[in-house]
Amino acid sequence: MKRPGPLLTLLAGLVLGLFMLTLNVTSGTKTASSSYSEASPSASASPKKSAPASPTPTPTATPSPTSSKSAVPNASYAGRTDDDTASVAVTIRDGKAVAYFCDGRYKEAWLRGPVADDGTMKLTAPNGAVLDGKLQQGTKIRGTVKDEGRNYAFTADKAVKPSGLWRATAKVRGAKIDGGWIVLPNGRQTGIVTRDGKVSAAPRIDPETGAVTVDGQQLTAQPVTP
Repeated sequence: MKRPGPLLTLLAGLVLGLFMLTLNVTSGTKTASSSYSEASPSASASPKKSAPASPTPTPTATPSPTSSKSAVPNASYAGRTDDDTASVAVTIRDGKAVAYFCDGRYKEAWLRGPVADDGTMKLTAPNGAVLDGKLQQGTKIRGTVKDEGRNYAFTADKAVKPSGLWRATAKVRGAKIDGGWIVLPNGRQTGIVTRDGKVSAAPRIDPETGAVTVDGQQLTAQPVTP
């Protein structure tokens, strides 16, 4: 039996060496890949982002309820000045007031303004007159009217129709008529009629209907409200 030749032996050794080399390379690659895979989760994983905190809702202040109506009741008041030289009437509606100051001869003033919830009022007139008053226990108004530099203290008691404040405006025979009347609770009347700027004492009105005759023309006076 012949022994393998040297060339065959060398060839066999070469094949064996290549096989072993290939085996080592393959084994090393797997090991490195395995090591990388085990380390990668902690090395390359993106850190978890915490969810943004929900904004704390800002408490909304609840607006305090406001009343659209004044605390002062609607009513009419009429009375005389302390020196008994003039009459004063005031009508209050929804926190506003209109007043009439009249001496029944030549002095008069129409005044308007707001009424505070405590019943105080400061009413003014185009001619500069000012009424300062206060409602007392809902039964009367006590105050002063300042007109032409003079102060008139007055008390006006609560009035029930037909007493109170009345007014009539019209044109009679081409003249502009403007009449104002204060009817007191006892039936007494004070008024002035202005004819194209000229004043005079007013004729009596019928307090039940407001009917009045001025210069031969029948007019109808109406209760005055703000």
